[in-house]
Amino acid sequence: MWPFLVPGVILGAIGLVWTLQGVGVLQGSSMTGSTLWATIGPIVLVIGLALIWIGIARRRRAR
Repeated sequence: MWPFLVPGVILGAIGLVWTLQGVGVLQGSSMTGSTLWATIGPIVLVIGLALIWIGIARRRRAR
């Protein structure tokens, strides 16, 4: 469970920050307002959420 959950949470948080910076919600970075980060951010966020889901599913299956 932990090998999926911990990286999933980290990737999810990073993806969320990158998305918010890319769309201009979070200011103060060279990534602010960049369509590159507005595209990469959601992809990383979805990967993080998938890892979290896998970690939770494996924990439930192990019980």
